[in-house]
Amino acid sequence: MRVSYHDGYVVPLPERHPFPMAKFAVLRNRLVAEGVISESEIVAPREADWADLLLVHTRRYLDALAAGALTKAEERRMGLPWSPALVRRSRLAVQGTLNACWMALHDGVAGNLAGGTHHAMPDRPEGFCVLNDVAVALRSLRRAGWLRRALVVDLDVHQGNGNAAFFGGARAWPAGGVYTLSVHGDKNFPFDKPPSTRDVPLPDGTGDDAYLDALARHLPAALAEAEPDLVVYLGGVDVVAGDRFGRLALSRAGLAARDRYVCETVRASGAPLCLLLSGGYAARREPGQAPETLYAETADLHATMYRQAKAVYG
Repeated sequence: MRVSYHDGYVVPLPERHPFPMAKFAVLRNRLVAEGVISESEIVAPREADWADLLLVHTRRYLDALAAGALTKAEERRMGLPWSPALVRRSRLAVQGTLNACWMALHDGVAGNLAGGTHHAMPDRPEGFCVLNDVAVALRSLRRAGWLRRALVVDLDVHQGNGNAAFFGGARAWPAGGVYTLSVHGDKNFPFDKPPSTRDVPLPDGTGDDAYLDALARHLPAALAEAEPDLVVYLGGVDVVAGDRFGRLALSRAGLAARDRYVCETVRASGAPLCLLLSGGYAARREPGQAPETLYAETADLHATMYRQAKAVYG
């Protein structure tokens, strides 16, 4: 299973910053150590072209991002301190998703060991999301004629408001070519939720049985309605009980069952599958703690999706 990864996915953040930046490197090393992926299957992306980013983001926003001229309000909404390394990191991750989608179309399954930045809007960053990798990848591939229709399965605990805004929800389907399914916490961020094609809001405290039942009711229906040439799966692990920014209550076994069900259902449909991380905030930062220990739990939860994909696809 080929995956996108670049050492530039990890950039320095201030001490005690809530975003677990080093989880990407810890995840990469864990998957290799477990034999889920091999070194030869890791494909390093280049930085996404500005022309591709302009397919979804406004020129004013991209110019401000490149120049470090974001307003204080924009940087606050981004939740990350601006730096040239952050801009490079964001462009690398976007290209990583574009490459992973292309590899999935060829191989049947592939992934990006980052991505799923589903809060980024056309004209601004939001919620740790600088650029919207899914929107850039799908619009680029549609423009190039690689696909006609795509299904975005967003199982992050937070609704994919950026993807909903880009692809227009039910009103834009099927003309827009991208069907968005979002299963998320009803009362959680973002508080302004533009409609996805199919939204499945869940109450706080939803556990394994209720979550998996909702997924079993809505994923097959979305696949049947979308008839996609590609499925992009945002497998956020912030649905697990105890996540700092989540309010659902899946167990580790429930998370594995979720990921296994998505992989088996998509494979049975015949559509290629692209795997993206999205959110996960299980570990708290402690001064002086080594990254491999500090982010071990979050990385291990993210590894679940790749373990299940390996079991289903081989």
